[in-house]
Amino acid sequence: MKKSQIFLNGIIKENPTLVMLIGMCPTIAITTSISNAIGMGACVIFVLFFSNLIISLIRHIVPDEIRIPVFIVVIATLVTITQLILKAYFPSLDASLGEFVALIVVNCIILGRAEAFASKNGPVSSMLDALGMGLGFTLAISVISLIRQFLADVLGLAMFASPVGGFIILGLVIGIFQSVKLLIEKKNELKKKEKEKKEKEVSVNKEAVK
Repeated sequence: MKKSQIFLNGIIKENPTLVMLIGMCPTIAITTSISNAIGMGACVIFVLFFSNLIISLIRHIVPDEIRIPVFIVVIATLVTITQLILKAYFPSLDASLGEFVALIVVNCIILGRAEAFASKNGPVSSMLDALGMGLGFTLAISVISLIRQFLADVLGLAMFASPVGGFIILGLVIGIFQSVKLLIEKKNELKKKEKEKKEKEVSVNKEAVK
């Protein structure tokens, strides 16, 4: 797989929030404001990037029987570092995100990429995968946050600041994203078929000339 494809997979094809539907707890809980979304996204990118890197480096020396506990220890250590940084330099963001930073330890995105990708690939590919997945998650929750904050704070529709409103907006964003994704895939498929048809016609014409 090309390096660019590994990176883009997490943003579009395998977006953790809008395609794979994982990491839903923070998606609903912290998307009431754009600052929370960006803060959580940055934390996830940091933990995901370094956990993927470390796990890809130690994958050959960790026995299969204990790989999951080792992955969790690596992730928990990085989450602890993240919490300490937030408390020291971003106390308001730390207070706003609360326990959801600690819950990154059991976030399906982090552990899922460690098991499905980092434990099977080299450091460069694993870092690209982490950046793609992290940015895909951040972009998705940022869009959801912007919509919820606009509806709740600007239009005064308080329901959209609640979990119910969060689920509604999440469903709408997923529906729009999947519809656009399908249209693009169909368009690319048609282009591919047209290209194959032209190549076939050229081949037939060459055979006829011979």
